[in-house]
Amino acid sequence: SDAQFVCCDLYEAQKFVKEKFDFVFSSYGTIGWLPDLDKWAAVVRNFLKPNGRFVFAEFHPVVWMLDSQFNLIEYSYFNKETIIENVPGTYADRNAQIQNPEITWNHNLAEVPEALLNQGWVLETFQEFDYSPVNCFPNTIQIEEGKFQIKGLEGKLPMVYGLRMKG
Repeated sequence: SDAQFVCCDLYEAQKFVKEKFDFVFSSYGTIGWLPDLDKWAAVVRNFLKPNGRFVFAEFHPVVWMLDSQFNLIEYSYFNKETIIENVPGTYADRNAQIQNPEITWNHNLAEVPEALLNQGWVLETFQEFDYSPVNCFPNTIQIEEGKFQIKGLEGKLPMVYGLRMKG
């Protein structure tokens, strides 16, 4: 079927997208760019039809506590402050010969379901996994097809979590 792509500030999406949907999905690496999860949850809620479902898969907040090489705990699990780092490369090409400031926010594990539950949804399922389905971190090893863990921390580190909510 046809797809429509809309490029806009997420918090302004209601101005550009008027449809409601049976199903909304948010994938890996999305909420770290957002400072306010309550506003995010309200936007997602706006786009769901009654009894619609929201599926969310994200990197575990424990991963974001560690430095970029996974050697040291650099950030608090309960970090509420804006994180500004000068990062070499780009999101798509870590070896690109550029360096830019990257602005992110860490959100602990309770923040996501809390923001969604505050919108009146029901939690249907919640799961955690000790691997990433994509090889997007440094120092990873493949433990089996489609499963990557940090070398030296195999099976010790939660890397991904997912949940499904019903509206």
